[in-house]
Amino acid sequence: MRDRVVVVSGPGRVELVEQDAAELTDGTFRVETLFSGVSAGTELSYVKGTNPYLNVTWNADLGLFQPGAASTPYPVTRLGYMQVGRVVESRTPAVAVGTVGAMTYGHRTGWVADAVAERFVPLPEDLDPLLGVYVAHMGPICANGVLHAAADLHGADVRSLGDGVRGRRVAVVGSGVVALLTALFAKRHGAASVVVLDPTPQRRAVAEALGLETLDPEADDPAVVLKTRWAHGPGDRGADLVFQCRGQAWALQLALRLLRPQGTVVDLAFYQAGADAVRFGEEFHHNGLSLRCAQIGRVPRGLAPTWDRERLSAETIDLLRAYGDVIRKHLVSAVVPFEEAPTLLTDLAERRRQELQVVLTA
Repeated sequence: MRDRVVVVSGPGRVELVEQDAAELTDGTFRVETLFSGVSAGTELSYVKGTNPYLNVTWNADLGLFQPGAASTPYPVTRLGYMQVGRVVESRTPAVAVGTVGAMTYGHRTGWVADAVAERFVPLPEDLDPLLGVYVAHMGPICANGVLHAAADLHGADVRSLGDGVRGRRVAVVGSGVVALLTALFAKRHGAASVVVLDPTPQRRAVAEALGLETLDPEADDPAVVLKTRWAHGPGDRGADLVFQCRGQAWALQLALRLLRPQGTVVDLAFYQAGADAVRFGEEFHHNGLSLRCAQIGRVPRGLAPTWDRERLSAETIDLLRAYGDVIRKHLVSAVVPFEEAPTLLTDLAERRRQELQVVLTA
């Protein structure tokens, strides 16, 4: 048996490669891919050659990038983390044949998984399996951002994902997949207001179709607009919280300008080119602001025992049950055959094609 695998062999070079499928052993199971979602940020950084793992060594013990051999050199053979597969063989009682579940094994037509070492999240029968691409990793990324907002207020005493947004005025900078799912999490968990800011009219239209309010940051100064609208007291205006979801310096600078004094930016972006234009001597300093990086590699300090990845996936399933129809209609912008992946990824990287969420069908 052979599987087809998407491989990035170098900058701008993507191909489909056939590989022999691994043999089943005790404790493993085989899935056939149904859907594989494309992450336009992380994946395209490998196609463009901008991911830092391609050029330097990541020292996990020190938490530092250091000069040395690339931690992930070309060819990159495991690309993507948004898979849905059906179990076709199993040698473990923990995973039954026929089960459809979410995993993170990369763009490939099949995979043999170790039931102990790898996550497999069974999808409920009432959920569109295509939306399962968000369940194992992408949804938890967004839920983790909302969890960081809760920890910012309550430390380790977080009882609900809504503890950081309930009753608060929330701005979301960006309107890609991470931004829109994060905005929907905030809305679902009781935010008093949620406003999405993005300069692209087509993306603002998607946000509005999802039931979210939007502002164009290139029109009237959105910081003036929101700080006029959101008053807390004398000299205290602006967003309680901003989720920054666009990996560009102007977006972080905007996020800081939107905040009320002593407010917090929860940052979910990936700044591949750095953020040289962020002016920390201005609003960040004078308003006593906070900046928290929320990455899926860790939940807030002290919350790991109660807010593990499984719980974040369960929160994602709950979100998809609430908004699945509009997410499927408006957020998923293209569903294409697996064979088109090389052309698709290079076109996206070169900006010859614009998509919000592409899902490959194997």
